[in-house]
Amino acid sequence: MDRVRNLAVRILSDVHEEGAYANVALARNLKKVELSEVDRRFLTELVYGAVKAGGTLDWMIRHYSNRPIRKVPPMIRNILRLGFYQLFYMDKVPVSAACNESVELAKKYGHPGIVKFVNAVLRAAVREPEKCAFPTGKGHATEELALRSFHPQWLVKRWMKAFGYEATRALCAFDNEDAVLSLRTNTLKVTRDELLSILASEHAEAEASRWAPEGILCHAHGALNAMESLQQGLFQVQDESSMQVAHVVAPQPGEFIIDCCSAPGGKTTHLAALMNNTGRIVAGDIYEHKLARIEENAARLGISIIDTELLDAREVGTRFKKQADRVLVDAPCSGLGVLRRKPDARWRKSESDIAKLPQLQLDILTSASAAVRLGGILVYSTCTIERAENEEVVEAFLATHPGFVLEETGSYLPTVPRADKMVQFYPQVDGTDGFFIARMKRRKQ
Repeated sequence: MDRVRNLAVRILSDVHEEGAYANVALARNLKKVELSEVDRRFLTELVYGAVKAGGTLDWMIRHYSNRPIRKVPPMIRNILRLGFYQLFYMDKVPVSAACNESVELAKKYGHPGIVKFVNAVLRAAVREPEKCAFPTGKGHATEELALRSFHPQWLVKRWMKAFGYEATRALCAFDNEDAVLSLRTNTLKVTRDELLSILASEHAEAEASRWAPEGILCHAHGALNAMESLQQGLFQVQDESSMQVAHVVAPQPGEFIIDCCSAPGGKTTHLAALMNNTGRIVAGDIYEHKLARIEENAARLGISIIDTELLDAREVGTRFKKQADRVLVDAPCSGLGVLRRKPDARWRKSESDIAKLPQLQLDILTSASAAVRLGGILVYSTCTIERAENEEVVEAFLATHPGFVLEETGSYLPTVPRADKMVQFYPQVDGTDGFFIARMKRRKQ
């Protein structure tokens, strides 16, 4: 039995049955085993591919199975998903290998009857691939795009209504691209040009980002955790669009800053770097283990001005009334702008989940605003492209808080400024994660 495929199916089980994040489960397992670079890439493609295509694979499997997919034992479901992904989406994997290795996995995790079932389903798919052809023609545009692009149909329908067919198709295609590793130079220790030279010496292929003065795009690299430059705290992994937020906050050395929903600390440590590690930042979160990650990152980066606090963001205003020079609310959101980096997230969202978020976001923003001093700055950001979570939340807040005025947020973008009151990055337009930012100022009286 192939140990890479066995490891892949166990990771799929962690994702689908235990609720683990695919990227976290994969990284955790890669640390436990020694694999060649070829096997590492193969395992990554198996896991990310099968997770990303999850709903589509289940739809395909149903065309060959004599039992509902939900009634198939969980581990066997994952073996079938892995097998179908190899058969239909990995051209370099021989059909015989995809089928035979899936059967071997079924022998390990199932009884003889289930082994015959797995073999029969896969062989039927090989004989009659046309049985799971995607629907086409009038009235099937949404379903076909959803299946072909590995997205839930409700989400494709929602995006088509908001953006139109072509933009939705491009957005889905972007979500399925391999995410380039994006790094933020730790300017407290090194310049971007110096870091680029160091990365080259570590055999990484990297280039400067056009979106952020500290940003670097790393197109090829070895195991991230083995990079000496990471251990030395010379960079933080952070997307280019996320790097815009700290620049919009524009903190000054010596100021008191509050980052309300700060974990895992990418924006928090960026704020500290822009402040030259001088002043004070309170980083709040409701989970202790996430606060520990902020502390670990800060220590690695050589940052000493961050104080972590176990704090519900809806209580920030009461705790720090009119004390902060600047407050950042990077609100909990649907995350629909970062699906490229989180292959499992698209299948875990629902419209009802999204409908509940704006009120929570408004509650947090309202509380956070009370912590801003007169003349201070309030910044609201999310990693989604949903207007209801973005512009509408800001508009609702401003309608009831005349003491705050919306500034021209786009003018604060560091390298590509815009004349936009509120900034929305769209993946299919900007080539970055989807991100929203709005900057408001509290009147002095």
